[in-house]
Amino acid sequence: MYDRNARMRFFLFLTWIAVCFVSGGATCSRHEAVLTLPPPPPVLTTSPVVGDIVAAVNRTSAIRELSTNTASVDVLSMPALPKLSATVNLRRDRDFRMRARLPVVMGSGLDIGSNQDLFWFEVPENFSRTLYYARHDQYQRQLNRAILPVDPTWLIDSLGLAQINPNQIDQPLQYTGDGKLVLQTAVPMAAGTFRRIYMIDAAGGHVIDQFVYSPAGQLIAESHASNHEFFAEHGCSLPHTVRFKLTPAAGDPLEMQVDIGMYAINQILSGDPNLFVIPQGAANAVDLTTISPLAMPPTTAALQPVNYQQELTVGYQPELPNSPQFRGM
Repeated sequence: MYDRNARMRFFLFLTWIAVCFVSGGATCSRHEAVLTLPPPPPVLTTSPVVGDIVAAVNRTSAIRELSTNTASVDVLSMPALPKLSATVNLRRDRDFRMRARLPVVMGSGLDIGSNQDLFWFEVPENFSRTLYYARHDQYQRQLNRAILPVDPTWLIDSLGLAQINPNQIDQPLQYTGDGKLVLQTAVPMAAGTFRRIYMIDAAGGHVIDQFVYSPAGQLIAESHASNHEFFAEHGCSLPHTVRFKLTPAAGDPLEMQVDIGMYAINQILSGDPNLFVIPQGAANAVDLTTISPLAMPPTTAALQPVNYQQELTVGYQPELPNSPQFRGM
């Protein structure tokens, strides 16, 4: 295992890591608020079946590449920070790269990325640079005890690119009190079976809320998307505002909001031939699979489906969709 100091330094950067995987970078400047858009056109009938809903959600498979340089990020779990400008380039399924600068007071020169084999982030530290990295397959095998609660590529799905595997749906179609459609999946992984819950717009057929539960039944990640824009040439919608919350095994939850001005779809806004190649030359390199959390949560709960129809009948609302920070979204 890497030393305790490495774990502590990692937690100092954890919020920045999450911000950058969501948005693609950060500087001190601010962006104007994203304009409110009209709702996307309806694509589902008033009584859709599961197959229709899955097909509607999976229309985003037409988007293979996505870029933006007009995003802003508000780190809700660090209210003293200013709103940050952001850029991102990604290519399905795992290619991702960001180069950015942090505010001067915190140093400069972030390099965040992912390719088909591994993900990484390079950060300034003590007047040098440290590269944190992990292979996707190794990290997924230890997600139940990893320092981050999900593989960071999950955040790419939350930007509007989620795909639902119909073979993993293990519960009947359900509805929330405000009319959203609910699909639940059981996702087997090396670390155990994770439950993913999708709340979908009943007319537009796009994902609004996502929740990820660990094999122990603990909520570890969630996202809430809004202000969707319909792209007729691609036949699907993308959100311009997304709120995220990650709950690590140790440390405080990480909450943030990303607002996106404009998208470049199916093109990469970079001519760098090494865009998705891990950088070289950092003074220190740390394999994330060697860092364990400072404290582990209990793992006695069993993975259970969530019965929204029964809960809503008795007047119960799922905890996080009804939590104060997300109420009214």
